[in-house]
Amino acid sequence: MKINVEIDCTPEEARSFLGLPDVGKANQFYVEAIAKAMKGAGNVDQIQEIAKNIAPMGQMGLKLFQQFVENGAAFAAGSKRKSED
Repeated sequence: MKINVEIDCTPEEARSFLGLPDVGKANQFYVEAIAKAMKGAGNVDQIQEIAKNIAPMGQMGLKLFQQFVENGAAFAAGSKRKSED
């Protein structure tokens, strides 16, 4: 049996329902800081360096996120193969 539930709500409503904090102000501050830093960049290499430095946990955070995405894709591909058998 398969049951699908679709909920139509805004991200703010979902966060409130799940009891998660409102991070709107922190997100706005983070985006403004990135935009301000990017304005001083003159070429692509400078932009990449700035992005690495201001990303959460720097280069290590980017690598962890990349591993997370790759592992999730591999897991999804493996589960699809099992269901096709």
